[in-house]
Amino acid sequence: MTHRTLVSASILDCDLADLARESMRALDGGADRIHLDVMDGHFVPNISFGAPIIKNLRRIGNRPFDAHLMISEPGRYMDQFIDAGCDSITIHVEVEEPIEPTLLKVRKAGRLAGLAIKPATPLSALDPYRDLLDIVMVMTVEPGFGGQTFMDEGAAKIGPARGVFRDRPGERPSRREVHVDGGVNRDSAAVCGAYGADVLVVGSTLWRKGHDISEEIRAIKALADEANERSMNLVKE
Repeated sequence: MTHRTLVSASILDCDLADLARESMRALDGGADRIHLDVMDGHFVPNISFGAPIIKNLRRIGNRPFDAHLMISEPGRYMDQFIDAGCDSITIHVEVEEPIEPTLLKVRKAGRLAGLAIKPATPLSALDPYRDLLDIVMVMTVEPGFGGQTFMDEGAAKIGPARGVFRDRPGERPSRREVHVDGGVNRDSAAVCGAYGADVLVVGSTLWRKGHDISEEIRAIKALADEANERSMNLVKE
């Protein structure tokens, strides 16, 4: 079955001792991509893994890798993440360094460039970079840890974020995407779908003991798709 909504499986809470096997479990279970949460202990109060781990994980094959860099100096390390084989690289609009050169480097390398936005940051922070973005990642938790509770106030940015990407007259149809990251599970999937999210980052709920990964992904996609269809029908009426 083809779904409108895609799932990018976050491996932050999986068994990191067997990262390749866990990633393949998610992909075989219906995930469309692997989501890689990179944390430096400075931009967020947690440390995860970096480019060398991602490069080694690339041995699982040519499957889409979405890197989410929660680090203070993404420009300093961007060559490493490009070399590691990330297909898309998303940095935070809140970093205290020039953003445009980093986005340009990602796009020049033929990768998708994205900006993530924290719940308290206004969407207007994205305005200067609109023409450099392939992805807007709406955070529905404060970044840094998996397993947090979904924030409805953050989700309210999903619809307006799609407006950032609305094609202008004369533009070719874009491949731009709105991702939602944080607390996404069966309970919140419909909210994301109704707002029009394209990609849901799903993490901790996939790795809970007793949960069937394929069933979780199937249910989340179905709930998001159904809510999106209802929302679109209401707009048409």
